[in-house]
Amino acid sequence: MPVNQPNDVWSTPPSGAILPANASFIPIQRNANIDAIRGLAVLGIFFMNIYFMGITFYGYAPHEIQPLSDHIIKVFSHFFIEARFISLFSILFGVGLFIQYQHFNTQGLNAYPRLRTRLKWLMVLGLVHGIFIWSGDILLTYGISGFLALCYKDLSVDALKRKANIFIFSALVIITLITLSSGDKPFTRESNLFTEQYSAWTSSYVDQLVLHLMQVGYMALVTPFTLMWFTAGLMLLGMALYQQGTFEQGFSKATLIKLVIASVTLSLIATLLDLTQRPILVAFSDILIMLSAIPTALIYIHITVKICKNSPKILAPLQNVGKLAFSLYILQSIVGVLVFRHLAPELLLHLDRWQYMLMALIYSVVQLLLASLYLCYFKQGPLEKLWRHLAFKKYAIS
Repeated sequence: MPVNQPNDVWSTPPSGAILPANASFIPIQRNANIDAIRGLAVLGIFFMNIYFMGITFYGYAPHEIQPLSDHIIKVFSHFFIEARFISLFSILFGVGLFIQYQHFNTQGLNAYPRLRTRLKWLMVLGLVHGIFIWSGDILLTYGISGFLALCYKDLSVDALKRKANIFIFSALVIITLITLSSGDKPFTRESNLFTEQYSAWTSSYVDQLVLHLMQVGYMALVTPFTLMWFTAGLMLLGMALYQQGTFEQGFSKATLIKLVIASVTLSLIATLLDLTQRPILVAFSDILIMLSAIPTALIYIHITVKICKNSPKILAPLQNVGKLAFSLYILQSIVGVLVFRHLAPELLLHLDRWQYMLMALIYSVVQLLLASLYLCYFKQGPLEKLWRHLAFKKYAIS
């Protein structure tokens, strides 16, 4: 039996849901650790996504002769940022699915159709986000991967971990083959490709919609063969960790040491391969970054659990961000696209990596303050409320 109790507010059925006659309502107590970890994840994602808010196909365009600060920030990102927080969020999504499934069953409700409806609406919202706001959307992938992860929710902890490993490594093999077969042109600040991309992504909103449709369409085609398996594997890992009490206790010292060794070793190899600037080695570097992100994300979970200690008062601002993760994620896209494509597109011509990181840091402080202020007046984020309403409206008493 899991150590945790179902306590994520997203997991509760809507007020007015039809309960069986023999069902009793179990009060929900939030898991402060999970809220804090989710807050860390949504803030961290922006440090990676900010590079892609302007030119979404390629992201950051380095100079042909890169300043030392660019190299330093890139190495730092390889160890602490790249793919770390998206992996962390994927793990948490699996935890959320399991909590919801567990809670519905506890209430005597049929969990699967409710979760299926929830995932379908997430995919719809992801498509709206990807087409009309920012084509770097991850919600569509989460929706697709969630359906796959739900097929294995009843496995034992060990079986979940084995299945997660199979999914993750299979996906990485396929992604490696695709990456090695692609022949990307050099993308630097001085290249013709950058000039073309800059002109395209800072053109009219209608022209940007065409680019959004192209990118979302491409992702919809390749996700079932690549990211769906990788993300579902992380979700299954989250389910297993939740059941073994990781989000209450963290990891043992021996396990933590292994995670640190794996994270540092893989990140170091990835960084060295990337520094060679040879296309085939850089491609392998990208794969190792994805792999190294997993132990790093688990270390972040351990650190947050040990600091927060499931207290609603410790790391409260971070917990507030976690409670509004969906709304803040979309707001990040709106703010980023407005700044880099419409209000000040010239920033794409001048900003170096350290300046992007500074902007992300400042906006993280804004999100911490905004979340705390918002929750003084409201109990739930606007998009959290919308998603819940759309997913559960047909189960409510009319």
